[in-house]
Amino acid sequence: MNAIVKPASVNDPVERGIAAYLDEIIALRHDLHQYPELAFQEHRTSKKVASLLADWGYEVAMGIAGTGVVATLKRGDGQRSLGIRADMDALPIEEATGLDYESSNPGVMHACGHDGHTSILLAAARYLAESGNFSGTLRLIFQPAEEIGAGARKMLSEGLFERFPVDAVFGLHNWPGVPTGQFGFVVGPAMASVDQAVIKIVGKGGHGAEPHRAVDPVLASASFITALQSVVSRNIDPQDMAVATVGSIHAGSASNVIPESVEMKLTMRAFSEGVRAKLQERIPALARAQAESFGAEADVNYRLGFPALVNHADETDFARNVAVHALGSAALAADFRPRTASEDFAFMLEAKPGSYLFVGNGDSAPLHSAQYNFNDAIIAPAARYWVRLAETFLADDNR
Repeated sequence: MNAIVKPASVNDPVERGIAAYLDEIIALRHDLHQYPELAFQEHRTSKKVASLLADWGYEVAMGIAGTGVVATLKRGDGQRSLGIRADMDALPIEEATGLDYESSNPGVMHACGHDGHTSILLAAARYLAESGNFSGTLRLIFQPAEEIGAGARKMLSEGLFERFPVDAVFGLHNWPGVPTGQFGFVVGPAMASVDQAVIKIVGKGGHGAEPHRAVDPVLASASFITALQSVVSRNIDPQDMAVATVGSIHAGSASNVIPESVEMKLTMRAFSEGVRAKLQERIPALARAQAESFGAEADVNYRLGFPALVNHADETDFARNVAVHALGSAALAADFRPRTASEDFAFMLEAKPGSYLFVGNGDSAPLHSAQYNFNDAIIAPAARYWVRLAETFLADDNR
């Protein structure tokens, strides 16, 4: 990266500009929160996003990956191009916040803050259209279906960066527990890969009072679940990270009946492809061996999700420098570490250099909680950050 970061003035015009319409953006965020939409169903959201961007002078393309939106703004004769991405989809969760603008769609909720991410980027988009000081091409990417790990991949398969070329791409996520408005940056693996497995242990059903006449899949499954952590503790280098979690187990319906089978659902996480491959090798082998030791059989359906999100070093250093110069060193979260949650922005970072950063949501409920709510106080500083990043990346002296 050869972009030159210039310190913001004490009387920051970006801060003043965004403050002038911040109430409108907060109202927009509440509207998006009240009408959440699941993956690939973000029709109302994408139409609202596209309409605002078009009103502000962007060239808008809709229908990418179904409900995705890409907005382009060209200014000056600069040859560089920048992509900034926000996600739009909600989760299948029944909201329990009691907010005035609580979800009106039963069983659907913005429990991860994508309503906030979209609002932040729209706030920055408006300022950049009205007052942005840059020379080059700005691409704003509003992505569907992040929660199911399909939106980024589908946008890329439909030629996202062929149709809308960028030199680098950036994104952000709010993070509960990090002080409000502080930014976290990680070079290298910043979020984990995610894979899933459905394991069915098949035995022989029978009467609970005569276990010797049956092959108990519950006992075999319990043994496997206990042994599962030996993969993490004995097959993975202690200096590496791996997570193997059984999140669902179903078997039988009566206390006096040994069922025919048990079904378990697992999630696996890692920061490296080597660890990811080792989990894929050892977990099915362990399931089959444990089942066989009890006279049962294991059917394993191991499904790869998406890779670890790996931030590029130069772009992450650039992004961190922008935060320091635009917001001050106090805006940096101390000792910010990689997160074991997952993010399909990883696919975009495989296709283009860039970085994914984090902004503190304060003392809120955790992500994916029915009590979670995005913190409106981070909209202004995060929007200022996107403006400064865009203006710096696309500065005249970086042509």
